[in-house]
Order: sequence, then C-alpha cells, then structure tokens
Amino acid sequence: MTQAALRMKAAQEAEDAEAILSSARLNWQLWTIIQSELLDPDCPVPMDIRQNVLSLANFVDKHMVGIIAGPDPKKLDVLISINRELAGGLYAQPRPSNENDGIEDVPMETATRLETNETSA
Repeated sequence: MTQAALRMKAAQEAEDAEAILSSARLNWQLWTIIQSELLDPDCPVPMDIRQNVLSLANFVDKHMVGIIAGPDPKKLDVLISINRELAGGLYAQPRPSNENDGIEDVPMETATRLETNETSA
C-alpha cells in the first residue's frame, strides 16, 4: 500500500500522464487482489472490517474510471490518502484495553515475532 502510494505521489509530482496511469493501474491491481482475498469465503478477517475495506475497494474502482478518462494529477490525492491511512492502520497494533499492563504499540512483524518466540520458548 505504501509503495503504491509513493509511486502515485511521484507520478503526481512529475505531472506525467503516462506515469499517472501506470501508477494508478498498479494501485488498482493491488486493490483487486485485496478484494479477491476479502471475498474468499474462508477469509479470516472479521466481517465488519471486510465490509469496510470492500467499500473502500469499490470506491477505488469507481475513482479509477475517472483517472483513466482523464489522468489529472489531483485525482490521485484521494487514492494516495486511502493507501497511506490503510497502510498505517495495518502497521500499528491497537492499544490494549488495560493501559497499566505496560504493552505499547509495536509493528505487526515485531508482534508476530514476539508471539512466535513466546510460544516456542
């Protein structure tokens, strides 16, 4: 998500129509993969989150039609913002409900490593 946002931002700043289309198409492919995974009946993501992300994916689909029709650099703003926000939300762990337990937000990969080490110890 972050890489796609960076590519769209670079294309936007260059004001190059071909780069705008190319980066937007790459982003669209990413969102198509996300849609496919979320629509899988065996998807482990909770239904409310699936519905919210699928709603965003639907918005991305519709917005892409406008970009293809006229690759205006300003049209990338909303896609860049969505990608950055979603990537940021996926990267951070939610704070525990008990603030006195001493656990802080950690990146997902670190949390996964910690959980794996705890269960294998």
